[in-house]
Amino acid sequence: MNIQEINESLKPLTNKLIDHPLYKEIKTPKHLQIFMEHHVYAVWDFMSLLTALQQRLTTVSNPWLPVGDPEVRYLINEIVLAEETDINIHGKRQSHFEIYLDAMDAARADKTKVEDFLMQVNHGTDIFLIIAASKLPISIKQFLKTTFEVVYSNEPHKIASAFTFGREGLIPDMFSSIIGSVQKNFPEEDLSLFKYYFDRHIELDGDKHGPMAFKMVADLCGKDERKWQEVKETAEKALKSRLELWNGIQAEIQAETEVPTI
Repeated sequence: MNIQEINESLKPLTNKLIDHPLYKEIKTPKHLQIFMEHHVYAVWDFMSLLTALQQRLTTVSNPWLPVGDPEVRYLINEIVLAEETDINIHGKRQSHFEIYLDAMDAARADKTKVEDFLMQVNHGTDIFLIIAASKLPISIKQFLKTTFEVVYSNEPHKIASAFTFGREGLIPDMFSSIIGSVQKNFPEEDLSLFKYYFDRHIELDGDKHGPMAFKMVADLCGKDERKWQEVKETAEKALKSRLELWNGIQAEIQAETEVPTI
């Protein structure tokens, strides 16, 4: 098995995400707010996948020693640098998560739930207990649970699979679809911060990070067919989890649209 074969097997799932009907349903400011209030959790938990790779494929403890493939170390450290300290639309250093929160402010989306959720995380409570006890929609809960099950598997090839096939390799095409659709429905709205966040990911992941991430997966699997099979299964699970998240957002938008005005 190899990267090309896995990508080919995943096409039915990736095509469903790239062409998801959700994007065309984001037609009002309220719809956009609903989307952002759900999607922000995917923006946040991405960093835990990245940090898990950083912990396992680079040295983040003392005494320092060189670990693994220098090319993989470079990839991880470069992505961490870009994700945690990118340049925002105003030319200042900011993480992509913080850029997204600012975009939520600009769109008047409610940040209360995600801020409350992160306050619980900051208290050090078990992440699975926080997810289970939260009042978040089921679609968000299952998405977060899937992510952290992979993170705590402590198996680099599985984490790299979710990171690569579920995020880095998918994002350029999927985010292009979102931006293209939203811009058509909001020609007069100022979506500069929202668009900036997506454009940065499209640029970074499509041009450089995506191809390097695929190489990382191949290096971690080598000729071990068991690992390749687990990579495929993890990728499928990650993509199905994203589909559930998108379906959940679509259902909430449709429910909001159907509410009669008084």
